[in-house]
Amino acid sequence: MTLVLASVRGDIANYVDVLAWVYTVTIIAYILTQWIFAAGLRIPYSRVSNAILTFLHDVVVPFLRIFRRILPSFGGLDFSPIVAIIVVRVAGSLIARAIRG
Repeated sequence: MTLVLASVRGDIANYVDVLAWVYTVTIIAYILTQWIFAAGLRIPYSRVSNAILTFLHDVVVPFLRIFRRILPSFGGLDFSPIVAIIVVRVAGSLIARAIRG
């Protein structure tokens, strides 16, 4: 019975760790799409690109707003994604470690 519980705890911890990685990749994808579209490389009137942009915006921007309120403005540079990635990775690692025991 103990072996089964340890296995389940390990699976849940792995799930939390992978979830943190997926959200990190989502933040990076949001950053890259913003750079690409700032360079003017957007396909006009594309439903697929619009759906991807809307998804990334709806998933990432509410989390980034927390850090944009806290961090001061550094000219045209936005450091909130960097801080958000660090927070997601550290929190995911700490939670996964706590679940593992």
